[in-house]
Amino acid sequence: MTATSDRLDLPARRRRHARLIAALTTLIGACADAAGAVYQPIAAAPSGQEAVEVNVLPCVQVSLTAAALLDRARAEDDARWPVAVVWERAQARRTYAARCAVAQAQEFVEQDDPPSRNDVRLPTVEQAAAMDLVSAGTEVTARWRSDPEEAVALVRDLVAGGELAVDEILDEAVDAAVATGLLVLQEARTAPDPSTAAELCLGAVPHITLAIALASADLD
Repeated sequence: MTATSDRLDLPARRRRHARLIAALTTLIGACADAAGAVYQPIAAAPSGQEAVEVNVLPCVQVSLTAAALLDRARAEDDARWPVAVVWERAQARRTYAARCAVAQAQEFVEQDDPPSRNDVRLPTVEQAAAMDLVSAGTEVTARWRSDPEEAVALVRDLVAGGELAVDEILDEAVDAAVATGLLVLQEARTAPDPSTAAELCLGAVPHITLAIALASADLD
C-alpha cells in the first residue's frame, strides 16, 4: 500500500489537531479579554477623569500560560490519534533520510570548492536536513499570510522531490506561526505601560489565527 493511500485512512488535519485548534481559539479569546481589562476601564471612565485604574495582570497571565496551554493540547491530540502519530513519524524518518542523502551529495560536490568563508564551519549533513524543514515551514508561513493559494503551490513544489511531506511542512509552518505569536506575548510581560501590554496581546492574535488556518489546512 502506498503512503498516499495510507494517508486516506487518517483523520483530516482539523480533526488530527482539534485540541490544538481549540486551544489556539481559547488563546485568542484570552488575548482579547486581557486587552479588554486595560481598555474597558478607560472607556467606562468619565471623560474628565485623568487617571484611570486598569488591570494589566491578565496580559501577564496570558503571556505566562500560553505555551503550556498549547503544549498540553498537542499532547492530547497525539494521545487521541496514536495511529496518525506512528504514520507521521514514519513519514518524517523517510523524508529526513532523503534530505540527508541530498545534503550528503551536495557536500560531496562541494568538497573541492567549499563555500565556507573565514573558517566558518558548515552545517553537518544532519543539521542541513533539519534546517531544510524549518526553512520550508517558515517560508510557507510567510507566504500564507499574504496569499494562501501561492503558499499551497509552494508546498506542492517542495514535496515534489520526496525530501519533504505535506503534513510535516504544514506542521512546521504551524510551529513557526505559534512561535511568533508566543514571542509577541512574551513582550507583554515586560511592556513599559498597560496600553502597550494590551496592544501586544492583540498583536499576537493574527499569528495565532494563522496557526489555526495552517493546522486546519488539508491540501488533499
